[in-house]
Amino acid sequence: MMLQIKDLKVSFGQMDVLHGISLDVNEGELISVIGPNGAGKTTLIRSIMGLKEANGGSIVYNGTDITHLPAWHRAQLGIGYVPEGRRVFGNLSVEENLRLGGYQLKDEAQKQKNISQVYEMFPRLKERSGQLARTMSGGEQQMLAIGRALVLTPKLLLIDEVSMGLMPLMVTTCFKIIKDLNKQGITVLVVEQNANKALKIAHRGYVLETGNIVLSDTAENLRTNDVVQKAYLGS
Repeated sequence: MMLQIKDLKVSFGQMDVLHGISLDVNEGELISVIGPNGAGKTTLIRSIMGLKEANGGSIVYNGTDITHLPAWHRAQLGIGYVPEGRRVFGNLSVEENLRLGGYQLKDEAQKQKNISQVYEMFPRLKERSGQLARTMSGGEQQMLAIGRALVLTPKLLLIDEVSMGLMPLMVTTCFKIIKDLNKQGITVLVVEQNANKALKIAHRGYVLETGNIVLSDTAENLRTNDVVQKAYLGS
């Protein structure tokens, strides 16, 4: 098992956000966590990445307890992160954003090779390598955010709300990119409000509501589940 979360508790001040949730991700899987705004999806992803401290429970990655490791150490271990809202460095070029994604790589030749592989995957980024990130469209910025996370060649990729603020066509493109990355061997955990798109590409899924996992099953079973259909799939 690549990622195992047991009884994870996270709070903001006096407010509990995650109430002791458990989930697991096997190597090679694409897992989707769906739920409404305020359910705790972003908090979950940030906790796994080490950007939000856990109050209880454990996060184990490839057999190593990482619950209290700093985020940079988790990145070294092979965990990549695509944040909610893209968070690209607007006043830096595409190339500079990608180089920052590989800041931990001491081998310059390896860093450049990894960036070249990102350009092969996203030709549009190569065309705009010298362009300032803030002048790009939302979809292009999302590609850049994904590409930036890939420069360190992660084994596990955490993706937070990839569809946010994007046009429908670009949403479809981004989900196809995620599925392709998984087919190439990257294990993916994506949290997403667009339940239909997220479950279409996933192997398994979890439903998170008000800080609790209320359902877990294969993605196909969740898509045909009456409760999920009524609450999240508009039927």
